[in-house]
Amino acid sequence: MEQPKYQRVLLKLSGEALAGEAGRGIDFPFVRQVCQVVKACASRGVQVGLVVGGGNYWRGVKDGGGQMERSRADQMGMLATVMNSLALQDVLEQVGQPARVLTSIPMGPVGEILSRPAADRYLRAGEVVLFAGGTGNPYFSTDTAAVLRAAEIQADMILLAKNIDGVYSADPRKDPGAVKYDAISYDRVLADQLQVMDLTATSLAMENHIPVMIFALADPQNILRAVMGERIGTIVEEERT
Repeated sequence: MEQPKYQRVLLKLSGEALAGEAGRGIDFPFVRQVCQVVKACASRGVQVGLVVGGGNYWRGVKDGGGQMERSRADQMGMLATVMNSLALQDVLEQVGQPARVLTSIPMGPVGEILSRPAADRYLRAGEVVLFAGGTGNPYFSTDTAAVLRAAEIQADMILLAKNIDGVYSADPRKDPGAVKYDAISYDRVLADQLQVMDLTATSLAMENHIPVMIFALADPQNILRAVMGERIGTIVEEERT
């Protein structure tokens, strides 16, 4: 069997992607497809950490903007990520893949409080570790949480599965002349303020020298292709000299 290129990855899923065409809630048939691919990665020896957003339920400042205090709106978003993590854990276990939910804030029986040694231990044991609750602090996105967790577990690569198939010079839905990049540097992303992930997440990835692969989740098999080393989507990495 062909060996994967990456031994430990941090997979970031958007909450919206889990909702499917409905736009809200969870599309369980699609989530099952995703979980089966994650299991296929783990069966090849890849250690998978996973962060999921909460946008299929609540998007912090976007949904609460102007109507409630920002910190509370963001805390609601953190709870949405816990809900999604529990759903993913359940479906992963249904397909035969052990999974563990670690939360950034104490939540008793819902999930174990996050610690780096615990995460490392579970990953080495072959369990998928779901990092729930974002960073545990308001004003930070789940993209930033994904990069933070990737740095903590010393991931080889961040896999950013989105509703778009890579990084473009402009919004391809608005600009038919937008150019898709196969690879781009962190510096270029920051300088041009490209919509890859938020600036804090991009800076954190750059400071910790963690490459990021952005690709479309529409085909869940892209996750497996990515860990096997196929260059899909766009890779954000250090500038080559």
